Amino acid sequence: MSRIRVITLNAALGPLDYRLPHGMIAQPGSIVVAPLGPRQVIGVVWDDGSFPDTETVGDNRLRSLLSVVDVPPLPAPLRRLIEWTADYYCAPPAAVLRMAIASVSALEGARSVIEYRATGRDPLRNTPKRQQALDRIGERQGLVRELAMIGGVSDAVIRGLVKDGAIEGVEVSMDTPFADPDPAFAPVDLSPEQTAAADRLVELTRGQAFHPLLLDGVTGSGKTEVYFEAVAEAIRMGRQVVVLLPEIALTEPFLGRFAKRFGHEPVAWHSGLRQTERRRAWRAIANGTARVVVGARSALFLPYANLGLIIVDEAHETSFKQEDGVRYHARDVAVMRGKMEGCPVILASATPAIETRHQVALGRYEEIKLPARYGGAVMPEIIGVNLIETPPERGRWIAPPLVKAMEEALERGEQSLLFLNRRGYAPLTLCRHCGHRFQCPNCTAWMVEHRLTHRLACHHCGHVTPAPKECPECHADDSLVACGPGVERIADEAAALFPTARTAIVTSDTLWSPAKAAEFVRDVTGGAIDIIIGTQLVTKGYHFPNLTLVGVIDADLGLEGGDLRASERTFQQIVQVSGRAGRGEKPGRVFIQTHMPDAPVLKALLSGDSARFYATETEGRRIAHAPPFGRFAAIIVSDVDAQEAKNSAHRIGNAKPTVDGVEIYGPAPAPLAVLRGRHRHRILIHARRQIDVQTMIRDWLGQVEWKASTRVAVDVDPYSFV
Repeated sequence: MSRIRVITLNAALGPLDYRLPHGMIAQPGSIVVAPLGPRQVIGVVWDDGSFPDTETVGDNRLRSLLSVVDVPPLPAPLRRLIEWTADYYCAPPAAVLRMAIASVSALEGARSVIEYRATGRDPLRNTPKRQQALDRIGERQGLVRELAMIGGVSDAVIRGLVKDGAIEGVEVSMDTPFADPDPAFAPVDLSPEQTAAADRLVELTRGQAFHPLLLDGVTGSGKTEVYFEAVAEAIRMGRQVVVLLPEIALTEPFLGRFAKRFGHEPVAWHSGLRQTERRRAWRAIANGTARVVVGARSALFLPYANLGLIIVDEAHETSFKQEDGVRYHARDVAVMRGKMEGCPVILASATPAIETRHQVALGRYEEIKLPARYGGAVMPEIIGVNLIETPPERGRWIAPPLVKAMEEALERGEQSLLFLNRRGYAPLTLCRHCGHRFQCPNCTAWMVEHRLTHRLACHHCGHVTPAPKECPECHADDSLVACGPGVERIADEAAALFPTARTAIVTSDTLWSPAKAAEFVRDVTGGAIDIIIGTQLVTKGYHFPNLTLVGVIDADLGLEGGDLRASERTFQQIVQVSGRAGRGEKPGRVFIQTHMPDAPVLKALLSGDSARFYATETEGRRIAHAPPFGRFAAIIVSDVDAQEAKNSAHRIGNAKPTVDGVEIYGPAPAPLAVLRGRHRHRILIHARRQIDVQTMIRDWLGQVEWKASTRVAVDVDPYSFV
């Protein structure tokens, strides 16, 4: 009898043993269908000895596998990465495995789908809506729902055009191969500094060995063009490449930039893909025909057949840290995948994280610097605006020096960007009569007013309610007051100051898809927008040659809350948004509004002395034994019942171990004490660098029991402390 071990996609189960029927071949990594009670489940055959602590079941109790799925097995380096991620982040292996098998439909056999396209014939009965749809669709092809979205009409209009013969259906294979990027399609002229950097990256790519490298270039220095040369070399060698981006909104502009260099778009992977698109991409990645994949952090766990290069763009971004499910950091997991695969890993950033800089200082990462902007462009002038000395007019938030600079930019026909990292119109709404404040019923958080959509929304759980006309407490009319500014309020102020200027609000509410992001980029580069008002979404990667002025409305906002990384994150954000100014031939200026000009981070920003800021910040971490010189981990206990959450947290807290070099704080109610209807308590572990925190936590939690309704999550290397 042949006995094999299988990990299913059920995170509540550990590895299970099955019998391999005579004649069935299932090597490690094979995706299989296995019986589980009355059901059939998907699983992966795992290596012997990978999970030695698993309970052994007698041979006579084993059930037989049902079938082996006809797709390539998960490669050994990916299986090792899954094991490492599960171990390091204290997550069930099945939960990590689910990210690798991210498209169950990809496990089915060859399939086709009916897509639709215009025939060129006029419909028998034409209407304005039908004509609008045909004009917008043009030569594009897609499903009925997709064509309806393109045409700005209902599904019924498209079906009517099909019935009238103006649109026809065509059978399309769901596994149509992707076009190969051409490394020789349109190479760019690089500066001597860029050429030297690109040559080193190409050399590493050819070496086909693990080598982490930090590409540290100022904003506008051409980091993307430099690492594109390494991508081109990997393509020539027949290897696969994955490029990780921090936000889905960056995907579409990046795809166009890639196509301009390589003739074809890369394969995209992100949460906005349709199921058919995910299936096609997953199968192409697994069989090696997808040469370059660009996507969000989840793209890191896909089953690449021949991975030769990993690039993490904007590697400092905190959005690479997943805050639910498997709480991993894609930057760190990318380095580990490079080690497992034996390939170079490029971390590209204008403001590298202190953890990354520390690895460079230790000699573990190589560093390449690009200290100047490309093509003669210069770094923008940084100007501080002390809001105590030169405050805005009452009821406004844009100070006079910034207003004057915006007037001058508009007169010159140049574009401006106002940055405030706060969505909506106002973060708090209250009643001026009784003082009632609108709070989310599911979270301990204020409801944020969104005037564009006439609603109050919770940014934590997504709860939405229509904006009320009266106070629900005292029923007074016209008594509700918006407190504080969000980007919508700044947009209203800009419109009042400059009524003829064309404005655009850029947040995750308005740029909710790659297509929306691409439309925004076209409008800005085409000169259809004069003033951009945006959140941190506009700090990443955009290149607008005519944007010469950036105004940071509230530089102090990110310093609130006592977060370990608050100063570093504020510095990175403002440097990144400042980098949007003056990227073309015209010089740029950046106005930073602050009430705390003497704060170290603000002094560094205004003086341009980033080296001193990082040295001071790093030394503070060293003294406090904070990352990267020490370790943090969190245990988050939650339950729908407040008392049960408290009881479970205290049972865990009472069982805490005593270990030299480890301090354990709590349990205590979390700063965000209720989230999505669940009451939360937190325990913080602070340990010296050499302590095996994961084993300690597993042993600790293994001796405590809690109710099924209670959730206990472990966050290793936390970025959020709420």
